[in-house]
Amino acid sequence: MVCGASGTGRTTFVNTLCGKKVLEGKDADDAANAHIEEGVRIKPVTVELELDDEGTRISLTIVDTPGFGDQIDNEASFGEIVGYLERQYDDILAEESRIKRNPRFRDNRVHVLLYFITPTGHGLRELDIELMKRLSPRVNVIPVIGKADSLTPAELAESKKLIMEDIEHYRIPVYNFPYDIEEDDEDTVEENAELRGLMPFAIVGSDELIEIDGKKVRARQYPWGVVEVENPRHSDFLAIRSALLHSHLADLKEITHDFLYENYRTEKLSKSVDGATPTQDSSMNPEDLASQSVRLKEEQLRREEEKLREIELKVQREIAEKRQELLARESQLREIEARMAREASQSQVDVTNGDA
Repeated sequence: MVCGASGTGRTTFVNTLCGKKVLEGKDADDAANAHIEEGVRIKPVTVELELDDEGTRISLTIVDTPGFGDQIDNEASFGEIVGYLERQYDDILAEESRIKRNPRFRDNRVHVLLYFITPTGHGLRELDIELMKRLSPRVNVIPVIGKADSLTPAELAESKKLIMEDIEHYRIPVYNFPYDIEEDDEDTVEENAELRGLMPFAIVGSDELIEIDGKKVRARQYPWGVVEVENPRHSDFLAIRSALLHSHLADLKEITHDFLYENYRTEKLSKSVDGATPTQDSSMNPEDLASQSVRLKEEQLRREEEKLREIELKVQREIAEKRQELLARESQLREIEARMAREASQSQVDVTNGDA
C-alpha cells in the first residue's frame, strides 16, 4: 500500500518500481485536481513482475490511496484505510473458520505500507503522526520522503534526522529492519543496520529514460544537472526496492501473519466472546509492537532450529542405512572371495590329481 498526500510522488514511485505504467498520475499525484473527488479512494491493482534475469516472477498487488490528506478533517480517510486493512484480515479469519477451505482463496492482506512524507525539510506533521500511529497496529509502516530531489543534501539530512526524532518521541512503531547482534549472522546485521540508517528513505522516481555515458537510465533532468533514480548518492530507491522485493519480503509477510494478524484475530475473537467493543488505543501497546520483530525473530530461530534437528536426524538415519548397506555389501564380497578361494583351491587339487 502507498499512502500520502497528493503531490508526494506515489504514482511515479510505483511506476518506477514496476518499470511500467501501473497507476495514472491524474488519480494520485495531481494536487490541482484533488478537490474534484472528496475523500480517500482505495484502489488495488495487481501486476506481474520479473525480478531477475533467471525469470523469477512475483505477483505484486499495489494499493493506492488517492485523495488522502486533501481535506482539512481526515478522520474519515483514517477510517477508510484502517477498514480496508481489517477487511483483508476478516476474509482470512472467515476462511480459517470454514470446515471446507476454498482452494482458490486469495490472500489479499497488505504486508507493508509506504507512507510518503511531504518534503518540507522539517519533521512530521500532525497528519503524519496520526496516520502512522493509526495504521501501525494493522500493517508494517515504512516512512519515505517523496520527491526527495526537491531538497538540498543538507536539507534532506536534517529532515531525516528530525523525522526519526519525531518517530521516537511519539513512539510510532514503524518497521525498523530488526536484527539481533547475538543471533543473526554478520551480513544480516550489517545489511539491516544500513537500511535502518537510511530511514526515512529518500525517494526519487522518474518515467523518463536519459542517456548517460552511453547508457539509458531512469533519471530526472534539471537545468543544474541530472538526478539518477538508481544512483545511491542521489536516492534510496535501490535500497527500498531490494528490501521490498527481495531481502525483506519474507520478513514482512511473517510479521504480518504471525504478529499483526494474530493480534487482530485475538481481538476479534475476544470481542465476539465478551461482546466488548475495543477502541483503537486498546488494539496494541506501542512498546509491545516495538518489540514485535525481536519476538518474531526468536520464534523464527526456534522453528529453524527444529528444522535443523529434523534434518540432522534424517541425515543420521540415512548414514545408518548406508552403513548397513555397506556392511551387507562387504559381507557379500567376503562370501564371494571365500567361494572363489575354495573354487581355486579345488581346481588346484584337481590339477594335482590329474598330474599324479
